[in-house]
Amino acid sequence: MFGSIVEWWRRRREARLEALMFERKVIVSFDAARVSVNYPGEALRSIAWSEVERVAIETNDSGPWGADVWWLLEGRDTRVAYPQGATGDLDLLDAYSEQFPEFDHSAVIQAMGCATNARFVCWRRDGERSPTVETEP
Repeated sequence: MFGSIVEWWRRRREARLEALMFERKVIVSFDAARVSVNYPGEALRSIAWSEVERVAIETNDSGPWGADVWWLLEGRDTRVAYPQGATGDLDLLDAYSEQFPEFDHSAVIQAMGCATNARFVCWRRDGERSPTVETEP
């Protein structure tokens, strides 16, 4: 019995390490004009700062074994998403404060403590601050 529990734990741990390796392989970068996300083996995805209408974080209940926190940059015609833990994500978080006036850091804090399926709006071009949290029905 104990051996099967250890084996189960080992498989779960390996799955999580694999997931983290996926997250680190996603590369986010930015410059004065745009944010770009590069997934391995896929075309580069990007959105101009000026096109961003909303910045949100979506959480899900797949953690700690899966990518359970996703950053979203949404425009009228473009949506760019990347997982927390992507290479370059912390530098981009600093840039949000500079690019988006009144970026809601409290929404980020709320999202980091969430282990359910939810959406946290950190910034909207229209300036509307509510609702910060949008949960699934």
